[in-house]
Amino acid sequence: MATVNLNRRKFIQGASAALTLSALQAKGLTFAGTRKNLRVGLIGAGWYGKSDLFRLMQVSDVDVVAVCDVDSNRLEEAGKLIRERQASKKVPKLYGDYRKMLQEHQLDLVLIGTPDHWHARQAIDAMVSGAHVYLQKPVSVDVLEGEAILSTARKYNKKVQVGTQRRSTPHLIDAKERVIDKGLLGKIAHVEMCCYYHMRKNGNPPVEPVPDFLDYEQWTGPAPLRPYDGLPHGSWWRTFMEYGNGITGDMGVHMFDTVRWLLQLKWPKRISATGGIYVQKEGKSTIADTQTAIFEYDELSCIWQHRTWGDPADPEYPWAFVIYGDKGTLKGSVMKYEFIPIGKGDRIVKDVVYEKEEFPEDVQEPRIELHTVPATRRHLLNLLSAIENDHLPVADIEEGHISTASCILANLSMQLNRPLLYDAQKKICVNDPEATKLLSRPYRKPWQHP
Repeated sequence: MATVNLNRRKFIQGASAALTLSALQAKGLTFAGTRKNLRVGLIGAGWYGKSDLFRLMQVSDVDVVAVCDVDSNRLEEAGKLIRERQASKKVPKLYGDYRKMLQEHQLDLVLIGTPDHWHARQAIDAMVSGAHVYLQKPVSVDVLEGEAILSTARKYNKKVQVGTQRRSTPHLIDAKERVIDKGLLGKIAHVEMCCYYHMRKNGNPPVEPVPDFLDYEQWTGPAPLRPYDGLPHGSWWRTFMEYGNGITGDMGVHMFDTVRWLLQLKWPKRISATGGIYVQKEGKSTIADTQTAIFEYDELSCIWQHRTWGDPADPEYPWAFVIYGDKGTLKGSVMKYEFIPIGKGDRIVKDVVYEKEEFPEDVQEPRIELHTVPATRRHLLNLLSAIENDHLPVADIEEGHISTASCILANLSMQLNRPLLYDAQKKICVNDPEATKLLSRPYRKPWQHP
């Protein structure tokens, strides 16, 4: 596949979300911008929130008018960095409460990079205020939150692009076109997905006073209020089920979403999981260090495994998917893919695409994931096209909801120790009232569950 030239302040006009970037390039469907410079706001000005915003600023002449974060130090830093990158050199207005930001500005697009427990409430409020949304994954911490985001998007006709950017990753698009779509795998009946990163924080920090620069009450919002034991943002919050969906909901959602996109899968017929805290028992963390989940389809099983201890099964693919067919195997990760035929046939290998020459400022950005930013740029271009041309984005909220909710249901299956069958029309777990009650988490007052 030819590399798409992502010139600054140009975006790709797609006839539909199904058209790949290579097809768009072949058709020459590029133009200089939208009918107007979009007024953009950012909620959550941490590492990934800023990274998403900077990728957007690289590919479109947006006007970043407002930024919100509950950490005043981080907020002021973000304001300065945005001013440096804006052509106007304008400092966006800074807010500690996203509701005030939405109230005072008529925003066209809101990027949400907050912790998972805030995603649903903020996405819905942004759409009701009139904005389209770029929403980091997972979209929710319970299943009914996701249903509420989806129904709100459809009611207000707002585009929501979920940050499952493997759907916009150049080498994986290539794998879809050259391997999956051409049927090189033959009959596909088994998929394995995994994450073996040692990413589970497991310390025992002491309780301490909340620093003046952090609004911990607002950071916690609808989640349970834990005793303050250090800055939650960064990666400490991810180690608690109070705020997210564990490793399966953080890393598994990416790989499961990728497999669903590649194989054109929707809701699983049945979901089951086992696991828990088997090894790393010494710290405060409440997320599983070991888990196996099975997402069942007709004549196809998709199996997820994670361990936050020990060595990966395949050191070259520590976070990956493997799709097995009777004619070959496809291995994929954020770094590369390999097609391995059975018997005669050519092996196909393609590495990750970097764009350091086209975007040299990437190299200087702290904590940047250079291997993922080309995908994020394409993901944002696809959202801009969806807004301009009124089509669903490639990672539309319905797709993000299915992937997120399936991972949440896997966690519930692990908790209840039985398989679950989710009916997306009735919004229940079939013949399981106990599980159905767990489709919604209680919110801390005065916050209202959507």
